Formats: sequence, C-alpha cells, structure tokens
Amino acid sequence: MNIIKAKISRIAKNKEAKTVAGNFMWLSLLQVAGYVFPLITMPYLARVIGVEGFGKIAFASAIMVWIQTIADWGFNLTATRDVAQNRENPQKVSEIFSNVLWARCLLMVVSFIVLLILIIAIPQFKENSDVILVSFLMVPGHILFPDWFFQAVERMKYTTILNVIMKLIFTLAVFIFIKDKDDYILQPLFTSLGFVVSGAIALYIIINRWKVKLYKPNWENIKYTIKSTTDVFINHLAPNLYNSLSVVLLGFFGGGVANGIYDGGNKFFAIICNLLNTITRAFYPFLSRRKDFHSKFVKIVVLIATFFSIITFILAPWLVETMLSSEFSESIMVVRILSISLIFYVLSTAYGTCYLIINNREKVLRQSTIICSVIGFLIAIPLIYHYTYIGVALTVTISRALLGISAMLISKAGITDLKYIFK
Repeated sequence: MNIIKAKISRIAKNKEAKTVAGNFMWLSLLQVAGYVFPLITMPYLARVIGVEGFGKIAFASAIMVWIQTIADWGFNLTATRDVAQNRENPQKVSEIFSNVLWARCLLMVVSFIVLLILIIAIPQFKENSDVILVSFLMVPGHILFPDWFFQAVERMKYTTILNVIMKLIFTLAVFIFIKDKDDYILQPLFTSLGFVVSGAIALYIIINRWKVKLYKPNWENIKYTIKSTTDVFINHLAPNLYNSLSVVLLGFFGGGVANGIYDGGNKFFAIICNLLNTITRAFYPFLSRRKDFHSKFVKIVVLIATFFSIITFILAPWLVETMLSSEFSESIMVVRILSISLIFYVLSTAYGTCYLIINNREKVLRQSTIICSVIGFLIAIPLIYHYTYIGVALTVTISRALLGISAMLISKAGITDLKYIFK
C-alpha cells in the first residue's frame, strides 16, 4: 500500500506526468461524450430512418473519409509533432499553423472539384448527391477546428469543451427535427454544422489565446508543407483501399440495406477505436519527447484492447438488440468479426503512429501500409461480392492484422526501407 502511495505521489509531483494525465482526462471526457450522444440517438435513428437511411449515410461517410484524408494529408501527426517540438518559439508555431491551414484549404478545394466530377460521371454518386454534398460540410469544419494544435500544446480541454457543447446542441436537434425516413439527410447536416461552428470558435481561441499569427498564403511554403508530409499522407490514405472503399463497394454490390447492416455493427467498433485513440492522442506529444517510454505504452494499450475485444465479442447480441433494433439482427456477426481486429488496430497505431512516425521512419511505414492495403483491396472485391457485409468485416479484420503485425515487426527489427528486404 505504501509503495502505491509513493508512486502516486511521484506522479503527482511530475509535471510531464500531470500534463499527460490531464490531457487523458479531457480526452476521456470528450470520448465519453462521443459515446453517450451517439448511444442516445442511435436507437431513435434506427427506428425512424431505418436500415436504408443508415446505409445512405454510411455510403456518403465512406466517401468523406477519402476526402477528409486528403484534406488532412497527415498534418494531424506531423504538425502535432512539429508544434510540440517548437512550442517555445511563437514565430515558428505561427509559420507551421499558417502553412498547414492554407495547405489543407487548397487540398479541400481540389477534392471538392474531383467530387463534383464523380457526382456527374457516376450514377451511384449522382443518386446520393444530396447526402454526399451535405456530408462534405464536415471537411471545412475539420479544417477550421485544428484539434492537432490543442494536442501539440497539450491543452485538450478546449477541444473537449467545444465538442461537448456542439454535440449536445445538435443531438437535441436530431430528436426535434428528424421525424421520418426522409429526414435522414438532417443527421449529417447537424453533424457538419457542429464541426463548422465549433471550428470557427476554436480558430478564434487559437489566434487570441496563443497569439498565433495567421500569415498570408505562400505558394512555396504550401508546396513544401504538402511535400514533406506526403509519406504520412500515403500511410493514412492507403488503408482506405480496404476500409472506406469496401463500404463504397458494398453500396454497389449489396445496396443500402447491406450498408446499413454493416454500419450498424461498425458503430460499436468505431466507439471503442475512439477510446483507444484517446490514449494514443494523450501520449503522442509525450512520446515525441520521451521515446524511452514506448515499451510501457504498448503494454498498456494492448491490454486495454484485448479486454474490449473479448467483452465486445461476448456482448454482441445484447449490444445490437439493445442499441439498434430487430431490423439490425444480422449486425451481430459484424460486431464479432470486427471485435477481433481491435488488437491489431492497436498494434498498428502503437508501432506505426507512436513509434515509426515519431522516429522519422515514415517512409518504411508508408511502404508497409501500401503493401498491406493493396492486399486488403484485392481480397475485398471477391469477399464483398460473395459475402456482402460479412465480406467487409472480414476484409477490415484481415487487413488490420497485416498492418498491425507488419508495423510491430518493422519496429522491432529496426528496418528503415523495405526495398533492402526484397533485394
């Protein structure tokens, strides 16, 4: 007992430990809000808009994942790392912030032009153009809300407070305005508006609280900012080949109902992933400075992921029956398959994001991610064609296993370039 008290006392006196603990607390509160509000609205939306409404929203969301990944371009990791390492230099922080903001705006405009072309050219996109365009509003909202900055300066309370307030307001809006199946489009609209409003407030806080100066766009700086983060971007984009693209393929092969069944089961997986990401985000700036702590960090997150994997697998029938409806009974198998992938998901972030990227080994991570994601894409087509939503769940789990195990092996072996292995 005295040993435990002594350890707690040492942590309380350690400034870095207190900062990490504080960030984890605020991020945990944010994630709790992220669980509570969807859990409140999920049963209501399941009854009101049904499986098909869920499917249309999931289809649009899968497309937005690609656009959001392009607009982010990996800055949520590289910019966080750079600001965390230079936060005592206000001018450097302002330069990083400005370059990242303008780079993301440019990428958003390019993405929007491509999206319009796809809507005109592809019937499936044109058919769902209303929900796709409404969902696109999330992208400028994400850009305006640079939570990576709050993470870098380790002041996550601002992110938490703004997000919780917006989630509360727009959760109430769901119950007030969504009354029948045709109102499904209001759900992504409310979500998007939440991001835009909170993003505008966050930008105001950053400029006034931290005195960050917003410099005019400089093409050379923007080009360099994008180029220097390309490896991380590819590492983020490639998994979409098996993840969000699988949902798009499911929309073509299985239709809106199949998408709704998969999305219903995937929501539980997404909630747990958000919790695991909370731990990663809380430790990321700390691990950028204290690389010696990584082995302990891995043990912590793997243990937590294993616990949730077992619990989710066992409770899958109860979760689906309680939180959704009988219309989603086939989502139980989706939940169970995806629960297995939680451990591999944690391995990919613990060794990829929190080790290889922190140690400036983005290149080898990018190479590994591309190989694993291409394999995932190749197996996705036959699996989804033959097994629809079960095929998507299997594709995601197998691909996550390849990513997680490869990231771990590369990290432990000290590999810096995969081309030397294949020679």
